[in-house]
Amino acid sequence: MRRTATGLIVLMAALFLFTGRYLEVHPVWGYLHAFAEAAMVGGLADWFAVTALFRRPLGLPIPHTAIIPENKDRIADTMALFLRENFLIPNVVARRMATMNLAGAVGSYLADPKASRDTRIRAGAGELAIEVLESLDPERLGGQVRSGLKTQLERLEISRVLGQMVDAMIAEGRHRILIDKIIRWSGLVLEDNEDMVRAMIHERANGLLRLTGLDERLANSVLDGLYKLLAEVLVDPDHQLRDKIEEGLQELARGLREDPEMQERVERMKREMLSNPAIGDWWQDVWERLRAGLIGMIRDGQMEGGGYVGETLAELGAALRDDTRLQTQVNRFARRTAVGVATRYGDQIVQLVSETVRRWDARTLTDRVEGAVGRDLQFIRVNGTLVGGLVGVAIHFVSGVL
Repeated sequence: MRRTATGLIVLMAALFLFTGRYLEVHPVWGYLHAFAEAAMVGGLADWFAVTALFRRPLGLPIPHTAIIPENKDRIADTMALFLRENFLIPNVVARRMATMNLAGAVGSYLADPKASRDTRIRAGAGELAIEVLESLDPERLGGQVRSGLKTQLERLEISRVLGQMVDAMIAEGRHRILIDKIIRWSGLVLEDNEDMVRAMIHERANGLLRLTGLDERLANSVLDGLYKLLAEVLVDPDHQLRDKIEEGLQELARGLREDPEMQERVERMKREMLSNPAIGDWWQDVWERLRAGLIGMIRDGQMEGGGYVGETLAELGAALRDDTRLQTQVNRFARRTAVGVATRYGDQIVQLVSETVRRWDARTLTDRVEGAVGRDLQFIRVNGTLVGGLVGVAIHFVSGVL
């Protein structure tokens, strides 16, 4: 655009010289001559004005030129003050944020299938998650979580909760599966400890039984009877032993809910377990393995991890887009956060802007401003050339009439 504007002035100069030779041939040449003359004046005047903003025209020390470099510090302070008074006032921030549905806009974007497939978004979310997980202090975070978990569990009446869980399990019939597993487990335990059972029977048998070898037959009979009993209980859903076990579970649930003595025993066991350092170490190990597993999944599982992140972002976007209550909560949080930032850090932000601009050298500031608005300023030169030419034609016409 700079070359175009300069070329237009050169064209007007050539037209001025060319038409000057034919002024006596026809009146139209006079109008073209006047147009070219005034266009050169207008173009050169606007060239001087535009150039004077950024540098000294032709390097001459003309007063009130190189305006931006010479007033760099004042521009920095003015920009910072403008930012403070028009954008970082808490009332203004709150009013602007109140008219924005930030959560809805973010949700609509994330719910868009194109966004969920955008590898940049998935990669950015994955890298952010990795940085957050890696930046967490294992000892400090583990201690905080352990302390918070302990505090919450100490407040929880675990005995009542367990009693309600057992009641619900019995009411829904899920205790039958538990009974089956207990029976199978008992059979396996008995099978693994047959030698111990036989040894116990041999030790308690009298000398006559051992002498006649009946103790071995007695041990076999006891083991066979136990295996048969467990098999009958396992295959018969209406076996009496099942009823006894169920009655025991109901009694356990009632005691957990209503028996103060049993509740106190359970609570004492809970406190002892929570005070055991081994529990804290166990939780620390669980957290570290969970954290390392998440980092590894995101970093190494490119396809699965990326797909999971994309699906998670899409689900989050759908929730933000469709749930008006969630939108209200998120928008309220964003508004309070923005107002809080403006209130607490507004002066620091303004100072940062001012100091940053002040630290720029004059050439840097000039190049950045000129790069932002220079094209429009060159249009001013073009318009000045054309408007000046039209004014010259008008003056030539009026002078000819008068």
